[in-house]
Amino acid sequence: MARYIGTATSRVDGHAKVTGAAKYAGEFSAPDLAWGNLVTSSIAKGRIVSIDIGEAMSIPGVIAVLTHKNRPPMATTNRAYKDDVAPESGSPYRPLYDDKVMFSGQPVAIVLAEDWETARFATTRVRVEYEEQPHVTALDRKRDDTNPAGTAPKSRGNADKALATAAVRHEADYEVPIEHHNPMELFASTVIRGTDGKLTVYDKTQGVQNVHRYLCGVFRMKPDEVRVMSPYAGGAFGSGLRPQHQVALAVLAARALQRSVRLVLTRQQMVTLGYRPGTTQRVALGARADGALDAIKHDVVAMTSQYEDFARNDTGWSGALYTCANTKYSHQLAKLDLATPSDMRAPGAATGMYALECAMDELAVALKIDPLQLRLRNYSDRQQDEGKPYTSKELRECYRRAAEAFGWSRRNPEPRSMRDGSELVGWGMATGVWEALQEKTSARIVLTANGHAEVACATSDIGTGTYTIMAQVAADLLGLPIDNVSVKLGDSSLPASPVEGGSWMAASVSHAIQNAADAVRNDLLRLAKKMPDSPLKGVELDDVMLADGKIVSKQDASRAVLIADAMRHGKMDRIEQEKPTTFEEDDKYARNAHSAVFAEVKIDEQLGVIRVTRLVSAVAAGRILNPKTAGSQIMGGMIWGIGMALHEESLLDHHFGRIMNSNFGEYHVPVNADVHDVEVIFVEEKDDIINPLGIKGVGEIGLVSVASAIANAVYHATGKRVRDLPITLDKLRR
Repeated sequence: MARYIGTATSRVDGHAKVTGAAKYAGEFSAPDLAWGNLVTSSIAKGRIVSIDIGEAMSIPGVIAVLTHKNRPPMATTNRAYKDDVAPESGSPYRPLYDDKVMFSGQPVAIVLAEDWETARFATTRVRVEYEEQPHVTALDRKRDDTNPAGTAPKSRGNADKALATAAVRHEADYEVPIEHHNPMELFASTVIRGTDGKLTVYDKTQGVQNVHRYLCGVFRMKPDEVRVMSPYAGGAFGSGLRPQHQVALAVLAARALQRSVRLVLTRQQMVTLGYRPGTTQRVALGARADGALDAIKHDVVAMTSQYEDFARNDTGWSGALYTCANTKYSHQLAKLDLATPSDMRAPGAATGMYALECAMDELAVALKIDPLQLRLRNYSDRQQDEGKPYTSKELRECYRRAAEAFGWSRRNPEPRSMRDGSELVGWGMATGVWEALQEKTSARIVLTANGHAEVACATSDIGTGTYTIMAQVAADLLGLPIDNVSVKLGDSSLPASPVEGGSWMAASVSHAIQNAADAVRNDLLRLAKKMPDSPLKGVELDDVMLADGKIVSKQDASRAVLIADAMRHGKMDRIEQEKPTTFEEDDKYARNAHSAVFAEVKIDEQLGVIRVTRLVSAVAAGRILNPKTAGSQIMGGMIWGIGMALHEESLLDHHFGRIMNSNFGEYHVPVNADVHDVEVIFVEEKDDIINPLGIKGVGEIGLVSVASAIANAVYHATGKRVRDLPITLDKLRR
């Protein structure tokens, strides 16, 4: 029986983190380490006319200033700069490649010095002259110059006709601003040059092998000439999926100087690494008098850069979730003079479901139907766009459990009807959905005769608990105490792994470990059966398990052989097995995790100050490997939802084309005082179809539709609908 899978297990890497033993990308060192600092563009579009580095080079301690004119050679083809998650169309950004400026804050030079303070000071003495060109960074100014994206699903029925004849209609625009990831750890890369000229790159990333392939392509290096490592990451949330420009520039500098280099970005420089694209969405819903949906239309315009077409699936959730015969979608891109957006927690779903779930709440108001009852009225056991049943779907139970825990039955439906002293009280709810993804992954297990196992995979742990999940799964499958299992990850030389993102890593790496553990068990059984008078003679692989340091018959526990004895008899000090896992997905099924989110807000009637006083989220995400770390993931997503609803907004000065609030003082995120009661409920969801262990993943689903539930609660409290995030007191006073 499982001792660790499904139990609340503390992080195996927790001690290293709280004691400071865990080292991050910007903390590794070398005797010959040089420090870098970037000079960034002050214009949003144009060309570099000249760069004067003379004054900077005269400063004691400055080693070099690299520009597009004096840098070492780099690849010249787009293909060399492509990475595993790059947009299919467009030309990836090439750092320090030529004189072209495509966005404000673009690196135009890197100063290298003997210490960081000197490097930073010297950047102020690099003189750059530009030929500035007109730029456009405002989404609303590009509405007439858009490009269709290939992410919108195929429409069905006749949505225009159904909408025109619907008994009740709702149509409105919903806006989500640019948001930035703002992880605690700054983006950093430390490149250690060995005596043999080979490079070890410590990088803040969500995919060491993705960065490895990228660097080999950009600098035409052989795979064994560079190794990328990221043992720990202080948050990333999607910002580390693609190789960021600081890693390329750090390697460029190390190759130029023939010595080790560290480059750490400032918080202000990090805003050029990507962002959740701002979107404008129009949602139109048509329904019968009883609430049954007749039509759904969802049109999106989203930001992208001039040089890449970044798009995520904002619209597909609308027609997939609820029963409706007539749907129509469009997704267009507005090409702006900004850096390319990037994936940010629950990309597409966080924005698309915000618009859909607010629209559903507005439709419920128009129909005079309880918002929860409207969703139950249109509940579907099949994924509507593709007409497929789900591998499992316990969303009804999510609604029931969350509503009961929240006390939804006590809700007075009239806006402004609930009060707590001088504060208006609002209750809102929304539905969450995310894909249950899984990717090909490999894992290696080394079991030694003294009862210790090392499990290894190149995957990353971006704070989600991958170290712990890997240890739990390996311990159970090998029948070992978890303290006897060590985990190696975040190293490009380890067994193959995709980038960590999309909530696919727990399912993917767990099944790779299962395959490797099965191979180890097979080796052990073979050794045990060769022992004299073996109690396991004639026993097949499927009939034995590993438990308590033994190979044990499942039918008769008295038939067992100590693992140590089997290995000693076979004269083996260690057994090593590396196995991949692939997922043969049956196209007959849809794969999703679901949630029901309920929110309470209290709003000072005179000041308009909003407090989110309660949040409840019930989540159905298959088998939960570790309720403790999974609960933390959901809770973190819910708190992020408070930020999305009430705080977060990256503000552009369109005259300069520059993001102005690139710091924690002006880019607001929830702090302790903003977070009150947060409850996470995991709904049991058995799934024998999606994968052998029944895992779906929980990283993204915690955020999806939290902002919608809060926005709906704000309407219920005030009677005023704010459709452009974040909801601030000035918008309530309009």
